[in-house]
Formats: sequence, C-alpha cells, structure tokens
Amino acid sequence: MTNTDASPTARALLALELVQASPGITADRLADKLGVSARAVRRYVEILREADIPIESVRGPHGGYRVGRGLRLPPLIFSATEALGLVMAVLDGHHDPTDPTDAVGGALGKIVRALPEPVAAQAELVRRSAAPAPDRSAVRPDPGTATVLVRACADRRRVRVDYRTAAGSQRVIDVEPWAVVVRHGRWYLLGRSLAVAATRAYRIDRVADVTVLDDLVEPPAGLEPVALLETHLSVGWEYDVEVVIEAPVETVVRWLPPALGRLEPAGTGTCRLIASTSNPTWYAGQLAMLPVPYRIVRGPELREALRTVGSRMLAAIAEPAA
Repeated sequence: MTNTDASPTARALLALELVQASPGITADRLADKLGVSARAVRRYVEILREADIPIESVRGPHGGYRVGRGLRLPPLIFSATEALGLVMAVLDGHHDPTDPTDAVGGALGKIVRALPEPVAAQAELVRRSAAPAPDRSAVRPDPGTATVLVRACADRRRVRVDYRTAAGSQRVIDVEPWAVVVRHGRWYLLGRSLAVAATRAYRIDRVADVTVLDDLVEPPAGLEPVALLETHLSVGWEYDVEVVIEAPVETVVRWLPPALGRLEPAGTGTCRLIASTSNPTWYAGQLAMLPVPYRIVRGPELREALRTVGSRMLAAIAEPAA
C-alpha cells in the first residue's frame, strides 16, 4: 500500500514517526517523504494535535515540526524487528545504541525522544557515552528470523528451516516449534524434529531461511522450555561422561551449570554426573574448576583430556631451570 492509498489517520501516524525521527523536519520534507502536498501535511499535523499529541512548529529558515514535551507521552511506533531487537539488546548487549539505522538504535532513539526533558538528557548522555562490554561468546541471530520463529511458536505452526549444522553442512528440516529460548548468550529454537522424531534445539543464528507451514503443533503438556533446553544440551553428543564427585548433589549443583549434565546421589556425601560432550577438552576445563575431588568413571576421551589439562597446569607451576 502506498502513502497515497493510506487513510488520513494512517498518514498522520507516518508523519508522527518522521517527526519523531527527525525533529525540526520541514513541511516540504515531510510532504516529499509522504508523497503528498504541504497542505496535506498541515492537515495531518492538526489530526495529531486533536489527539493531544503536542506537535510544535517553529517558523523561520531553521524551523520545522518537532514533538513537544508534555504530561501525555506521544505514542511509540515500533516495528516487530525493532521491538525484538530491543529485547535482544537487553539480553546480549551487542548493539551500537547511537546508530539510528540499527533496529535497536532506532528504537532507543524513539524512547529517548518520548521522555520528559530532564530524564531524556540523562538517558541521552548514557546512551552516547556508556561503553558496553558484551559477552564475546554470545551470538546474535537475525532479528527478522527470530521474529518469524517467535510468531510460529505463539501460533503453534510447523516450520521448515534451512539450517547450517556445526559441521557446516546445509539441511532443510521440518520442525514442530515449542519455544525460543535464550541461554548462555545464544538463541535456540526448541522443538521436535520430524526427521528423527525427537526433541532438538537449533541455534537461530544458523537458520538461513524459515517457511511457516499450515500444520498445527501441540507442545508437550507442562513444557518448561529452559529446563528442557538445559537437559538437551547435556545429552546426545559423541562422548559419554560419568563422573563421581565427592560432594552431595545440593552442593555441586551450585558449582556446575545444568547444561553440563544430570546430577544424582551416589552414596553418602557423593554424587554422580551423567552427561555427554562433543568437546572433551572444554569439558575437562569445566571439571577442573571443581573445588572437591572427583573421579572419571566412564569416558576415555575425557580422561585423556583431563590428563592433558593437568600436565599443562603442572608445567605452569614448575620452577624454571637454573
């Protein structure tokens, strides 16, 4: 639909968004962007004012329209991508908050422009001067892809995803989507793969394309997405792991993340860690941080990785040769 096809109210809201994005914009520039006459622009401004939105106009060569400050805040008009992008920024801190062309930068700009003047000044100072320290292991997926998958989960519709595996191969997979979960700096689509008839978690940053299908989906009763994802991330990998730790479950659970495996009692004052991993060296590093003794019961690959990590630690504290 073109601007000339829209209703006067719709065009007035478009004019409001342009004024919010470019304070001081002239009637001629507004008319050009909306594809209408300057007279029509003035009519849209009156529509906004009648709705108690404080549109101020300044005459002169440097004049134009801007949203005034008042007790009643003007409406914020977010696209789905901006809204989800703003949530993603809160979760992973990966965005440039001063870039108006970025989905998050544009959304934050709208919020700042709607704030009362004293608050806006402080927010703008933080926005332009604060230096974020993002999680370097975090991976931000495409906001548009994430939006489609979130909507598919909400509508309970099956999806077909073009997915790149960890090994780099491309696959087209039909998935019954249950939830989108953010965990450990990564975004996952949790659901049931029809190809293997089993629960799977797919990293959304590896999804190249999504097609929403007509088939309806029924998620499992009592689904707890975060808990299920944590369990899923600790099973199904190449190398099995079984470790006996000399501390009770209620103590060890405070030291190891759930994604590292399942803990169960193994006798008085001890517990057993059951899991699998695709990276024994990484897993050995996680176990090395335990402040109590432990023993590898199953997992020759993990045992060898721990031997390597241990040798490296011993070498690090060896006295230099005279």
